[in-house]
Amino acid sequence: MSSILIRKAELLDGSRADLEIIDRRFGRIAPGLTGDFETVIDGSDLLALPPFYNTHCHAAMTLLRGIADDLELFDWLQHHIWPAEAKLTADAIYCGSRLAALEMIRTGTVFFNDMYFHPAETVRAAEELGLRAAVGMIWLDTVPESSREQFRRHNRELWERRNELSDRIQLTLAPHAVYTVSEASLRRLAEISEREQLPVHIHLAETRREVEECRAAHGGLSPVEYLDRLGLLTPRTLAAHSIHLADSDIERMIARGVTFSYMPCSNYKLSSGRFRFRRIADAGGRITLGTDGCASNNNLSMFDEMKFGALGAKLEADRSTACSAPEILTAATRNGALAFGLDAGRLEPGAAADLLLLKRNVSLMVADHNPVSNVVYSADSSCVDTVICDGRILMRGGVVPGEEEIIAAARACCRRLRE
Repeated sequence: MSSILIRKAELLDGSRADLEIIDRRFGRIAPGLTGDFETVIDGSDLLALPPFYNTHCHAAMTLLRGIADDLELFDWLQHHIWPAEAKLTADAIYCGSRLAALEMIRTGTVFFNDMYFHPAETVRAAEELGLRAAVGMIWLDTVPESSREQFRRHNRELWERRNELSDRIQLTLAPHAVYTVSEASLRRLAEISEREQLPVHIHLAETRREVEECRAAHGGLSPVEYLDRLGLLTPRTLAAHSIHLADSDIERMIARGVTFSYMPCSNYKLSSGRFRFRRIADAGGRITLGTDGCASNNNLSMFDEMKFGALGAKLEADRSTACSAPEILTAATRNGALAFGLDAGRLEPGAAADLLLLKRNVSLMVADHNPVSNVVYSADSSCVDTVICDGRILMRGGVVPGEEEIIAAARACCRRLRE
């Protein structure tokens, strides 16, 4: 049975405590704990808080960072990203996913919800680096039949291995979007989701064009209304982007228990639109944060998403009080864990032992009048000292074992993509 003690860490409320981790869960959290522990960490200069849960990501797109910037979404997708992705082999996706996992660890993230090709390679990378992940079995119909058959085969092979995976990994159904997946396929996926109780991860209402084309093709139905008609709006559904929503769409999604994934950096970079944070939050919607992929962000830092997310909410509502630091921190932590059924995202006895330790004695964290405000509006990856996922130390003192090899392999892979 593994055991870790973090001594005298500062908590977000300004108090200090020792944190005990016993066999993957938090034990006692109180001052002056005693006992024998395999690992003891001096937390006197560290701030302890829940780590981040990234609810929308395309991990292997780290290999496409900077490849096609400053373009309109559909031009970006159809003329640049999809052709580049056609060159990605299974090994490349493994390399890119390892690089993403490394980047997420270094920026305080312990979970990511992924949608990409060769999903088994993403699982492999997450398993090796010790992260939690929800990995999508992708579905796309706007590709040649040979590609569709390949996707089906990869999904089937991964599904058949599901009982071999660690309990940090869960599988999801990942239809790309209403404009790339047929009605027949979406109906089938709704049936599978219900039968197997599998989460559904889909891009939804990301652009005005998507909404307009959906209404034209489906008798005036918005993408939200269309998915609801097909049985795909349930508490198992996570809707990525969810920007162009009427009030009735928001009400429908909340009534069905759908989770919203807000990714301000990607939305702003692609000029997709403004997420209606205050309207959704006030109506009782569960808002989480995601980074999207590195081709449209261009990093996987949830620090950026929190700050831009809070500022974006204020701008959209034209009100400086439209989003508080505690609200956006909850979206980045506890809400993301809850969306995927994880008993995590909170520092409490009995909870799963996911933990982020930030350096307090760095310029970005001083003054220290309000630790929560500093985490949301000031901190960045340079503040991350230690990351613990499921009771396992993934980074300590800024060191991730094997980092040099991961970066070298990814760099070599990027060079091959340019050949």
